[in-house]
Amino acid sequence: MSSPDSSSLHEGSEIKKQEESRCTQKTISLLSPLGTIQVSGCENGVHTIQILMDVAPAERSSKAPLSCVVTDSPAETSPEMQRCVEWLQAYFTEPQTAGSLPLPAFHHPALQGDAFTSRVLQVLLRDVKFGETVSYKRLAEMAGNPRAVRAVGGAMRRNPVPLLIPCHRVISSSGQSGPYMSGRGDHLKQWLLTHERQRGEG
Repeated sequence: MSSPDSSSLHEGSEIKKQEESRCTQKTISLLSPLGTIQVSGCENGVHTIQILMDVAPAERSSKAPLSCVVTDSPAETSPEMQRCVEWLQAYFTEPQTAGSLPLPAFHHPALQGDAFTSRVLQVLLRDVKFGETVSYKRLAEMAGNPRAVRAVGGAMRRNPVPLLIPCHRVISSSGQSGPYMSGRGDHLKQWLLTHERQRGEG
């Protein structure tokens, strides 16, 4: 027979699952310097950000400033989704202002609770700022488990909201940039790190 505590915990997790399944998700598409980005979310917050990698990243030019425009959007979007769009647009076009903009709420199970993945992603979001990088090893230490270097890599792969939670800023101890999007987006990681470095100097 389960204790009252364990049954209430089970009921709590079931309620959370039901709430997530009841979410009415909507998707906004943006054309960014990295190609199409799709933001999906509900009234409660952003669920996922997907970089589709449908084109090569834009080349930088002083004559043609970077842009990030909405190409497809439902008639009504939640304030949290709109906040996400505004943040992404600022990140690409005026990145020095993105740090002062409010981030949207997140509504994805990987970012809720006190599991190690959630903790690592929250620490990364809070402590590794625009233009900075951190090693997998150092991030494991910052999250309270210095031996969990592999688990940090796993947490980066499970990050549901790349760019907002900046897994591209996590690099190897050797200084190599390391994989991005399971190795398919390594060139995007380089682009993002260069974007932040150049804009930080500008």
